[in-house]
Amino acid sequence: MHPLHRRVAIRIASVSLLLAVMAGPLAWMVAREQAEEGIVSSAMEESRRVLHRQEAAPVERSGAEVTAQQDAAALVGGLFEIAEIYQSDGTRLAEAMTPLGQILEKDIPHHNKPDYLTSFYENQPLSQDRWALRVFVPLRDAQRITGYFEGVRLIPSWQREQIISSALSAALMVVLASLVCGGVLYPIVIRLVADNERKAQEVLESHISMMEALGRAIAKRDSDTGAHNYRVAWISATLGEAMGLVGNKMQELIAGSFLHDAGKIGISDAILLKPGKLTPEEMDVMRTHVAMGEEIVTGAGWLAGGKEVVACHHEKWDGSGYPRQLAGEAIPLVARIFAIADVFDALCSKRPYKEPFPVELAMEILHQSSGSHFDPKLIKVFAGLSKSVHATAMNANEDEARALMGGMVHKHFRT
Repeated sequence: MHPLHRRVAIRIASVSLLLAVMAGPLAWMVAREQAEEGIVSSAMEESRRVLHRQEAAPVERSGAEVTAQQDAAALVGGLFEIAEIYQSDGTRLAEAMTPLGQILEKDIPHHNKPDYLTSFYENQPLSQDRWALRVFVPLRDAQRITGYFEGVRLIPSWQREQIISSALSAALMVVLASLVCGGVLYPIVIRLVADNERKAQEVLESHISMMEALGRAIAKRDSDTGAHNYRVAWISATLGEAMGLVGNKMQELIAGSFLHDAGKIGISDAILLKPGKLTPEEMDVMRTHVAMGEEIVTGAGWLAGGKEVVACHHEKWDGSGYPRQLAGEAIPLVARIFAIADVFDALCSKRPYKEPFPVELAMEILHQSSGSHFDPKLIKVFAGLSKSVHATAMNANEDEARALMGGMVHKHFRT
């Protein structure tokens, strides 16, 4: 399976399962409560028909006890196991029970005198795996409450099983719907994510192409090829990997390495291409390329990630660099990494004024500058990479160096 498809499948499955785990029990409780309410509603309606005489006249009237006892007796046996009728002041007026109700009564908790205003019920678990619903109904005429009815209905085993079965079916349907929904969403999300990644990849490709074009244009101002930019970016990324850089930091290192001399666009040819040694005044002008490069990449969207390398690649570990005279770890790590790669490439490359140095001599020079120009820890790490880096990159032409850098870009920008 494609990694993208696998990630999407795992995420959708996780969400679907989480939804099923959350919604299933909720559906169970709602379905069970609805079933209970249906039973209670039926019992309440029937009890009201029987008790209409208690609602039609005050229970304090003469003979009310007899009528109340008749009504209570009429309600037990079919709807209720226990039926109790109270006066409006909460005094019990009548009580009737089935033989089973007499057994259940000891498990029913006692309560204070009734004074509630609306009907409600309680789910009452009993001993011996019995389950009862306790119903509370205020009796009223047009103006006031005339009494109270309380009944206990034992849910028979067949009805209990039916309620549980219905609740279970509702919960399973919700769980199934959650999983099916995830399955239906998967191809839709795959298409949307793939389309989004394709567009993001196109944008990334355009950014990388822009970075390469700008880097080559900069390099060709004082060189015949852009191989130097590809090499130093690859060497920097190789050392960055050894230092554990990943994600945005690695991308910043690569972009900054490629664009490190962006400010040279603003340096005149008379200074930039001068064959001899620069005067102090000309050197001051040349050093302005750092600030100009920082201005070029700052606010340039994606390219702004290379700002730390562009702005600090001429700083030195001992604080003698420019333009800010930063020292030690105040210099960004990506700039410290690039400084080693840049000098190593310069030492090992053929220039108009020199032949390439052997890797051993180049590393001897780097070691001499460890602690002054370069971060000593980075020099130690790079020493272990130098021979393989030299063998891989230093004899590469522009196309080969570009292919090397392409591998790094693919690894750190397109994953």
